[in-house]
Amino acid sequence: MVVRVGDIEVGREAGRLVLIAGPCVAESLELCREVATVVKEVCEEAGFGFVFKASFDKANRTSGAAYRGAGMDAGLEILAAIRSEFCVPVLTDIHESWQAKPVAEVVDVLQIPAFLCRQTDLLIAAAETGKAVNVKKGQFLAPWDMANVVKKVVEAGNTNLILTERGASFGYNTLVVDMTSLPRMRALGYPVCFDATHSTQKPGGAGTATGGSREMIPYLARAAAAVGIDALFMEVHPEPEKGLSDVATMFRLGELAPLLRQIRDIDAIIRATACGLTREHGP
Repeated sequence: MVVRVGDIEVGREAGRLVLIAGPCVAESLELCREVATVVKEVCEEAGFGFVFKASFDKANRTSGAAYRGAGMDAGLEILAAIRSEFCVPVLTDIHESWQAKPVAEVVDVLQIPAFLCRQTDLLIAAAETGKAVNVKKGQFLAPWDMANVVKKVVEAGNTNLILTERGASFGYNTLVVDMTSLPRMRALGYPVCFDATHSTQKPGGAGTATGGSREMIPYLARAAAAVGIDALFMEVHPEPEKGLSDVATMFRLGELAPLLRQIRDIDAIIRATACGLTREHGP
């Protein structure tokens, strides 16, 4: 199955990996331009497709006092500018059904946050826009439970669907990644993506903010590539510690190029030895 995201194809048959990357939140046009410039160059050098990602609103922050974003109007202006200036598809998340239609007028991919992946009205609203939909598997779901999510989107008339793994709850303030979820979700018939940055989170682990283990990102990303993925999701920032959201888990922009080269080489081995994921590997 190949999913179209703007001019980019996502899927094993597309022949290359796609990187979905950008800052956690669209802090400013200047920051997004800086990130897009570097990531586009790195992707072109490593042979990745590139989809720019940034959120206009972080509605699920740990603390009500935390920075949420520029808001929908200002955030969409930033995303529209990046899409136009860099000629790349853009992705952002929505949290309420009414947001789907106006957001779809600007972006190429509507993302459903993990906490909301079972919200029927939200899924249907996103699907009915006709845009590609990236659904993050809830931290509380088994991979095979995503079959019900797929059914909701497909029955709403949209098969342009990507499924993303981002870790599963493992006790308090901890996530763990079950790599077998990738082939199990692929068995549902749609491209799979691995979120290498959110998978290292420690939800609520910093008291009034989410903590995390940024140093684990390369290990998980390489492991997912060895299992077989169609896309890699990463939040990146030139100075993660100064970011306004997810400071513990955004990846340092200057370290992206060598990691992508490693991911590319691992993926090439998997493809060459015909050990990539197939639908027959499902549950």
